[in-house]
Amino acid sequence: MVETERDRRGRETDRDLHGVIEQPESTIDMQQIYDQTFKDIVEGEIVKGKVLAIGPDEVMIDIGYKSEGGIPLKEFLNPQGQLTIQVGDVIDAYLESKEDNEGLIVLSREKAEKIKVWDEISKVYEKGGVVEATIVGKTKGGLIADIGVRAFLPGSQVDLRPVRDLDKVIGKTFPMKIIKLNQRRGNIVLSRRELLEEERKGLKEKTLATLEEGKILKGKIKNLTEYGAFIDLGGLDGLLHITDMSWGRIGHPSELFAVGDEVEVTVLKFDRQAERVSLGYKQRLADPWGDVIQKFVPGTKVKGKVVSITDYGAFVELDPGVEGLVHISEMSWTQRVKHPSKVVTVGDVVDVVVLDVDRSSRRISLGMKQVEPNPWDALEQRYPVGTRLEGNVRNLVDFGAFIELEDGIDGLIHISDMSWTKRVKHPSEILKKGDRVEAIVLHVDKIARRISLGLKQTQPDPWKTTVPEKYRIGMDLTGKVVRITDFGAFVELPDGIEGLLHVSELSEGRVNRPEDVIKTGEELTLKIIKLDTDDRKLGLSLRAFQEATQEQEGKQEATQEQEGKQEVTQEQEGKEEGE
Repeated sequence: MVETERDRRGRETDRDLHGVIEQPESTIDMQQIYDQTFKDIVEGEIVKGKVLAIGPDEVMIDIGYKSEGGIPLKEFLNPQGQLTIQVGDVIDAYLESKEDNEGLIVLSREKAEKIKVWDEISKVYEKGGVVEATIVGKTKGGLIADIGVRAFLPGSQVDLRPVRDLDKVIGKTFPMKIIKLNQRRGNIVLSRRELLEEERKGLKEKTLATLEEGKILKGKIKNLTEYGAFIDLGGLDGLLHITDMSWGRIGHPSELFAVGDEVEVTVLKFDRQAERVSLGYKQRLADPWGDVIQKFVPGTKVKGKVVSITDYGAFVELDPGVEGLVHISEMSWTQRVKHPSKVVTVGDVVDVVVLDVDRSSRRISLGMKQVEPNPWDALEQRYPVGTRLEGNVRNLVDFGAFIELEDGIDGLIHISDMSWTKRVKHPSEILKKGDRVEAIVLHVDKIARRISLGLKQTQPDPWKTTVPEKYRIGMDLTGKVVRITDFGAFVELPDGIEGLLHVSELSEGRVNRPEDVIKTGEELTLKIIKLDTDDRKLGLSLRAFQEATQEQEGKQEATQEQEGKQEVTQEQEGKEEGE
């Protein structure tokens, strides 16, 4: 029997592809071989085939069947458009149909590759293995990954912590675990988080085995918060508190660190049971407070930088990690500082004097005003008691008026030193803000930084001059009621002197309410019943005046009556003499 080309190819294919046991050619029944070959080829399975020819649009494949099959050329091109096969190559193909309308078998390399990939993925999934996945895009709830076929990576499974910007991982390749697989639906779900957790668990066990307080180790910044930084020590996170980052002042951890930084830290405290680790960064350096007592002796003048301002003062950095406080009361000898920001701003370099150092409490008290001489030290010489001076009324308060003597230095005229004669209820009765006034220095207290001034002292005291000469007990005078109280009324006399008309001196009868008898502004003629120039008291009486008036009127009536009787007697005596 003459062997045809198809017979020859069939024999080679059988030998190459199906492992036919070689026998002497004379004993082989070729028809049986072909029948067996055709019987073994089943639609829907992967078969091996040899590349017979490569055309412009199609590649012809011989799978040892009675007819060849064609596969589109594009299935053999790589992403760059380059051909990946040549004539004679043996490939895997998926047999879709044994014959089409033209009698050719229908093959697909892409489907064969996908089936092979699914088979490999299924084996990995069953063994709990790892696949390499490239992130190719985003979808609702997560990402799309390429592992040979498309797979879904949920957003919660991308990393140990939620990833806010998923776009950052597109194009990257990661090892992942398959946590769900359904080949019939073509559904694959991946997890990178599970793999990271497994790795982290192993690292954690290793870290815990070697971790101890005082140990110096390296870690990576995972997260920054307002109060510190979380550092991955190798499967275990430790907290580096903001107070342990620097001996100096920092407002936020981001001033020193960024996420991803590798840092060397010291284990300050380790709770093995709770798996909590406290870390320190500044502890790697010497404590700058160690020699502050030697460097910053009280009374020393130094320079510093204002690093923070509060309502009660300003913090000044003297050395890296060493700060002192200038209290608001230590900023100026003369200015009334309402807020430190009125004097300094953050970043200013200022001269200060060290007032006190408390190393144990890490506190240094500083003064700015001490850099200049204290103007109050010389104030007693500049304004001795008895000095007559002028100033503007800067402010009025209930108890007096502040007079500006010079920039930052005021004197106080107390309400009791405003008038010799009037009982002043409020300074506004005598002065107003902005008035230019003359006053006498009464007292200077440089320790309390107070100057007492007198307004009334610029004039003679009428209680020592006019009153003793002009007024006496029993004297009658006229005055105006200026103020009524429960116990009586104050009456202003012609010289501005005020006397007290007690309620008991209003009338002979009992008076419960002074206003039932007299009115404010009413003029009264009264009698002086008490006069004490030392205590500055003058007692008046309406009752005494009225009684004296009545007594005088009675005397006059008696005198007139007596005089009338004498006239009658004289007339009678005259008549008798005439008779």
